[in-house]
Amino acid sequence: MAGRGIAVIVEDDDDIREALGDVLRQSGFAVHATASGREGVEAVREHNPVLVTMDLGLPDFDGIEASRRIRIFSDAYLIIVTGKGDEADALMGFEAGADDFLTKPFRPRELRARISAMLRRPRKQGVRESGTAAAPAEPAAAAVSSETAAAGDQNRSRSAITCCDFEHHGLTLNEGTRTAEIDGTRIDLTRTQFDLLLVIMENGRLVRTKSDLVRRLRNESYDTGSFVTTAEERAVEVHIGNLRKQLGDDSRAPRWLETVRGVGYRLTP
Repeated sequence: MAGRGIAVIVEDDDDIREALGDVLRQSGFAVHATASGREGVEAVREHNPVLVTMDLGLPDFDGIEASRRIRIFSDAYLIIVTGKGDEADALMGFEAGADDFLTKPFRPRELRARISAMLRRPRKQGVRESGTAAAPAEPAAAAVSSETAAAGDQNRSRSAITCCDFEHHGLTLNEGTRTAEIDGTRIDLTRTQFDLLLVIMENGRLVRTKSDLVRRLRNESYDTGSFVTTAEERAVEVHIGNLRKQLGDDSRAPRWLETVRGVGYRLTP
C-alpha cells in the first residue's frame, strides 16, 4: 500500500497502543506511539502527522486538553479512541477539535473505514505551525515584454473577478484554496467548519438537515439513506455552533447561517 504519511498514537494502554499501531501501519502510515498527553502533543509538533489517535484517560492531562493543545498548531485528522462511550464525552471531544470518535473495543475494519473516509476530505491549506506563509520563489531574471505584462494585467483582472466561488453578505468562500473571508478579512476555519459552510453556501436557501450534513462530511450523497446516529447529529450542532463563533454570527439575528427549527440549516435571505 502506498504511504499515507505519519500517524501519532496517544494511548497509555500498552496493548491498545500496539493494536492501534498494527492497524495504522497496515493502512500505510509511519507510526509514532506515545503514552501521555504531553508526549503526544510534542510528537505532533515534531512530526506534523496526517492523523492522530487520542485516548481520553491519560496519566498527566486528559485527551480533551491534549486535543485542544494540538489544535492550536495542527490541522491533522484527529480521532478520539476511548472506552468512555458517553455522549457528553463525544461532544467535548468534537468541541476540542476532534474529527471522529470511536469507542473501545474497536474493530480494526471500522477504524480503517473511518480513516479512509476522513482522508477523502482535503486538509486545510496554508496554515502551518509557524503561522507564516512560505516565502515566494524568486522571479526568473529575464526581461518581460510589454505583451507579457499586458497578459499579466488581464490575468490579474480575471483573478479579481473570480476571487471566490461563493459570496453572501460579505462572506466569501474559495473552494479551491479552502479559504474564507468576511469583508476581505481572512477567517480561520477548521476543516469540518469549512466543509459545513461550503455545503450551506452551495445550497443557498435550500434547507439541509443535520443528517444531510453528516452524510456530506462522510463524502456520501444526500440520498444514500445510510444510518445517521443521534450523536453524529449532535456533533453537527456543535460544529455549527463553533462555526458561528468563528464567523461572529448571532443565532438570534443571523447574518449568514439560519436555523430552521426542527429541520436543519440554510443561508439567510
